[in-house]
Parts: sequence; C-alpha cells; structure tokens
Amino acid sequence: MNLVVISNRVARGKANEPMTGGLAAALLPVVEHSGAIWVGSSGRVRDGHQKEPFAEIEALGTGALATLDLPAAHYGGYYEGFANSALWPALHSRSDLIRVSQGDYLSYREVNAFMARALLRFRKERTAFWVQDYHFLALGAELRDLNVEDPIGFFLHTPWPVPAVIQGVPHHRELIEAMLGYDLIGFQTEEDCRNFLSYVGQELGLTIVDGIVISKHGRTRCQVFPIGIDAEKFAQYAAKSVSHPDVSRLRRSLNGEKLAIGVDRLDYSKGLVNRISAFDRLWTEQPQFLRSISLLQIANPSRGGIEAYGNLQNEVARLVTDVNGRHGEVDWTPIRYLNKGFSQAVLAGLYRTAQVGVVTPLHDGMNLVAKEYVAAQNPADPGVLVLSKFAGAANELDTALLVNPHDVDGMARAISIAASMPLTERKMRWEAMMKKLRGHTIQQWSADFVAELEKSRIEKPAVVPLAAQPPQALRWLKSAISGVRLM
Repeated sequence: MNLVVISNRVARGKANEPMTGGLAAALLPVVEHSGAIWVGSSGRVRDGHQKEPFAEIEALGTGALATLDLPAAHYGGYYEGFANSALWPALHSRSDLIRVSQGDYLSYREVNAFMARALLRFRKERTAFWVQDYHFLALGAELRDLNVEDPIGFFLHTPWPVPAVIQGVPHHRELIEAMLGYDLIGFQTEEDCRNFLSYVGQELGLTIVDGIVISKHGRTRCQVFPIGIDAEKFAQYAAKSVSHPDVSRLRRSLNGEKLAIGVDRLDYSKGLVNRISAFDRLWTEQPQFLRSISLLQIANPSRGGIEAYGNLQNEVARLVTDVNGRHGEVDWTPIRYLNKGFSQAVLAGLYRTAQVGVVTPLHDGMNLVAKEYVAAQNPADPGVLVLSKFAGAANELDTALLVNPHDVDGMARAISIAASMPLTERKMRWEAMMKKLRGHTIQQWSADFVAELEKSRIEKPAVVPLAAQPPQALRWLKSAISGVRLM
C-alpha cells in the first residue's frame, strides 16, 4: 500500500533544528522509515486562482515531503479562525474561549476542499490516505465527493470532549457527519472514543455496533491508538548530549542545586499559570527548597494572532517576573523562562539534567513531553515525572506522581516529594514507565493504525502491505506530478 500522510504542520527532521509540537515530532520517524509521502502546508500562502495547487517535493528518509502553499484568502479564517479559535478550545473543553464567525467556517471548509483536490495528484494504485488532527476533520468527506474510494483514515491528536461541549462549536453536526467519510478514526484514549461515539449516537441517531458507525458514507470504525515515541532513540540523544554547549552550560550553572523542567507550547491547555503558582507555593510554604530547586520553563509562543494566546503570554510573563522578584536573590533565579524552541537532541539533554519533570496540562490528548522526559533519564539516577492526570499519557505512565493541575497546593506537595524521593523508589517508578514506553513505540503506533486501515475496506482487492513497499516515493512522485518544483 502506498501511504499518503496529511497534516497541517510538517517537519524536516534536521537534528539541530527546533521541533514545534508533538504531532510533527511523532510523524517524522513514520515517514522517514515507511516510504510514505507526507503532505502539508508550506507555511506560505498564495494569491490568485491557479488551476492546480502548487507543491514542493523533497526527500525525507525513504519517503518524501510535499508542501503546499495554501490559499491566502482563506488561510486566516481556516487556521487562526475556525481551527484554533473554535475547534481547539472546544476539544480542550474551553467553550468559553470559542470565538468564530461564519466566514471562518467557510474558509475552513474551503481549505479542506483545497487539500482534497491537491491530494488527487498523489494517488496511484493501492493508495491509502492517513489524515492527522483537527485541521482536517472534513477532508475525508471532501475526498469522497471527488470519488476517491481508497481507504482514508483519520487520527485525532487532541482530546475529544463530552457531547455538550462539542455542541458549542458552530456547524458541529455538519462537521461530525463529514468525519464519517473516514473508514477509520483513531483516538488517544478510551474516554475520547467514548465521547465521540456518544455524540454520534445521541445527536446523529446513528447505529453503532462494536465501535463501528453506520452512516451514509458506509462503515466507520472508531478505535484507540495511544501514540508513542522512539524511546531508545531519545535515550541515545540524551546520552550523547552532555557535550552540547546549551546542556553543559546549564549543568555548570546549577552549582549543585536540583532542577525541574517544563517544556510546552505557550497554550492555555498546558496549565502554565497553575504550574508556576505551584512552584511559588512550594518556595513560600517550604522555604528549605529556596536555592535547592529551580524551574527551567521552556514555552515556545504560537498562534500569536489569537487574543487568548496574547493574553496568556502576558499573564505568564508577569507571573514569572513576580515570582522571581519575591523569591530570587542576587545570585539565584528561581524560574528561568525561555520563549524559544530547541531541537529534540538538545531537549533530551535538558531533560536528563533535570531531577524533576513537570508535565501538568489542564487537558491534553497525550503529551509526548512526558514520555520524552522519561526516556531521556539516566538509568542509574533517574528523575521523577510529575504528571497531570488529565494528560493522555497518565493512562500509561501510572507510576509517575499523578496530580490534579487545578490543585496548586497538591502540585506543590508533589514537586517536593519528587525532589526528595530516594533513589530506590525513583528507579522503580522509572523502570515501570520505560517498560511501557518500549512496548508502545511510535513505530508500533503507526503499524497498528495502518494495519487497521488496510482492513477497513475488505471488499477491495488485496493490497501490498506497507512493510513490503520499496522506498520509491520520490520516483513515482516525479513521474506522476506535473508542474511541481522539486527541491
């Protein structure tokens, strides 16, 4: 089977470049090693009404990366509008932050239709499409409208909320009916899958049998595929990172004190305000931790054109300044706050340096930072993960210190326990989590999804398994696509 992967954001896999977001980091090894074609936005927009969507193609491991310029007239409404000002807050159960117009919705649907037309160029015999995340909920239906009968799967990297919350999204019924154009819909957790099926049953009144929804599009299987990481690769990064200048400077600057680390996009779902408040509470209520443990908070800004994100950036910056002003000394800064990204290789070294990892989102689909922190630890002297019970990762990493991110006092207590935990307990907890990570890798995640997608249309002729496909992605792309600039 020739696999075409579609997402809004793409990554090029250069070890020394910052990686933004878990989705891009997760898909990179899938494409590099499977021979798949990864199609996504170039980050640019294009005016005019060109007959064919413009694409650039470049090699990516054994696969290829194809980037498209999206239509300028609709990009803002699609991305900052409907996707991130309606869907994102709703999917993270923040209905109060939904801000959207009718024009935003129409732009969202137009970009989904634009991508569907672009994907026709990447079809060949025995092709399957694997669509990623909330940017393209309607893409499957758009492909069906273009008479595409190939298997089409969809994976949601975010949570899926209870029916009452998703009903707050304008045009929610049309969107979810469109989602049923997919043969297979994957979720991070059982709860997300149940919430989706509850909506389909209650709101659409459709028949559901063993996770299979029967609609006008046919059969749609809904299934759980918890996403993993390449734990061994991350451990190798961490072991090799000691000599990296950023990592070695950090180690020298600590002067024997312990370090906690948080790595997040600057997003209201990540619980940054509550996390910083928990450290403030720790230093206030337990002053023995002053000069004993500090926090390195990396928060890469994103979606700056959306009001909620601008407000959050200002709030977090003010809070960090306030906490540092009250607890800091002339030779000690409690919180090091950085608004920039780092490559995975450098992050692995920063994780390994920190005795405590704090991953405390208010609501998260999985949160791969939690898994990366665990994988990066020194087996002889591992750190402790403090993890929100509302992150999907908590279902697997249940020997972390699980916390309620809304309970600031409880988080402060958990951080103090983590910073004081004896080696024997740290190793026991870490080994249990590593066993889970090794058993549920990113490679297994993709293989499981693709295997289910292959089975989704059993009435179709047998297809060649993905593992048997030779890495000839660029060759057939060059011959199949006309008017495309090759990089």
